[in-house]
Amino acid sequence: MSRIISVSVDNEFANGLDTLVEKSGYKNRSRFIRDATLFFAEMQQRGELLNMDEDLTVEGHLVVYYQEGVEQKLMVSRTDSVEVAAYHHSSRLGHSCHSCVDVVHVKGTVEHVKAVYKQLNNTHNVDKVSFISAPMREEDCC
Repeated sequence: MSRIISVSVDNEFANGLDTLVEKSGYKNRSRFIRDATLFFAEMQQRGELLNMDEDLTVEGHLVVYYQEGVEQKLMVSRTDSVEVAAYHHSSRLGHSCHSCVDVVHVKGTVEHVKAVYKQLNNTHNVDKVSFISAPMREEDCC
């Protein structure tokens, strides 16, 4: 069920809102505002991985960009400290024939996920490591 919620904003923001929605790839202003609000609230409550409370259990994706020939999968899958739910490897990313990307769905305490993140980030030939946390849920969804 949907509800209408009115929000007051200044003229400058109101004039630029549709441009912001369009530049963000949304076709629906309400969905954009909903997603932006949820993202902002989550960032305020949890923050980025490196600033989260060490004891918090977190779930999300480690995205690792690296040069071809470096074996990243073993670094994540051989740890007992985080659960690995899924792993995906792509090589020859984009137009480069030397770049690879691994996406690893992980769950564990911030302390342990952060340790894996730092280990990957300090690995020779790794170009970039990102952690994208899953949305916070008050109740289980599945």
